[in-house]
Order: sequence, then structure tokens, then C-alpha cells
Amino acid sequence: MEKRNATAAVIGVGDFIGAEIAKKFAAEGFTVFAGRRNGDKLQPTLQQIEQAGGTAFGRSLDARKEDEIVKFLTDADKEAPLEVCIFNVGANVNFPILETTERVFRKVWEMACYSGFLAGREAARLMLRRGRGNIFFTGATASLRGGVGYSAFAAAKFGLRAVAQAAARELGPQNIHVAHLIIDSGVDTAWVRERRKARMASTACRLMY
Repeated sequence: MEKRNATAAVIGVGDFIGAEIAKKFAAEGFTVFAGRRNGDKLQPTLQQIEQAGGTAFGRSLDARKEDEIVKFLTDADKEAPLEVCIFNVGANVNFPILETTERVFRKVWEMACYSGFLAGREAARLMLRRGRGNIFFTGATASLRGGVGYSAFAAAKFGLRAVAQAAARELGPQNIHVAHLIIDSGVDTAWVRERRKARMASTACRLMY
């Protein structure tokens, strides 16, 4: 593996998509800074990266807190120039509109939209000093349309897409590439499998009657 003098910061390194993103950039020679709310859960991903010959640092990170985002990205940039920042915080919840509390709506917006703004702004601040960089935001089907029970999630993801579009138009001419990437699929997790089983059972019952 050819080592790069560059860092990729991944915010929202869950056990699935986030972990695979971190491992991919490490495999391409980037030093990876991985952050998630519970940093202890990063150990399996960090070990896999190191066993494959890569370099990675993990940290507990609440992406809704400005000071934590600033320190996380600044430390990443000190390790090696920050060339890539990936924002992958999910916050996927499903509640009927009448059961969506003010707290739920606000918290989902903070996690999936506001924290993305913070990450993008601070990454851009560091990248502009060198006149290059890449900022990626992961979206979902909810970034384009609201579904039943997804008012909070869709509102936050719509907002994140708007942040990405505005940043792309402003930063593109300054050689900072910004992209919003829609991950339009279900990930093979226990939660997804249970939801599929429940949906299939419900469909079967309707067909029987």
C-alpha cells in the first residue's frame, strides 16, 4: 500500500457503511480519523485497518457540538493535511406525524443536518488554506422525498442536501469538491432483516384474506 501524506476524516463511523468508508480510504493510503458517539465501538474497525497495514485513529465524537468538531478536524489536519472529510451521521427514525415529538424532530435535525453543516464548514476552513480538498455528505432516499413516518428524518436529510448544494456552489470555484451521495438501499443488518420479515408477514396476511 502506498502511503499518502493526507488524512481522511470520517464522521459517523458506524458498524456498516461508516466502517466500510473508513477501511476503503485507509486501503488507499490515507491516514483515517474515525469518529462516532461511542468511541469504544470503533475498536474492531481500527483493528481491521491496522491489520491490513493502514493507519487510523478513533475518537468519541458528538458531531452536534461545535468545539468537538473543530478539535476533531484540527487534530486530523495536524496528523497529515486534511484532504477528505466524509459526513455519515444517520439518525434514521420512523414515527407517525402525531407521535413525532418536538424533542425527536429537533434531535434528528441536530444529528443529520446541523452537525453536517458544522463538519462541512470546519473542513472547508482547513482545506481552503491549501486550496484543495473534498467534502462528502451521505444522504438517503429521504433526501429526495418524505415517506410515511419520516417527517423528522426527511426534513433533516433535505436540509443536509441543501447545505451540500450551497457549499458546492460556493467552494467549487476555490478547488474544494463537495458532493452529496445518496445511499439508496438497505444495509444487511439485523434491524433491516427484522423489518423485512415483518413487512413480508403483513403482505402474506393481506393476500390470505
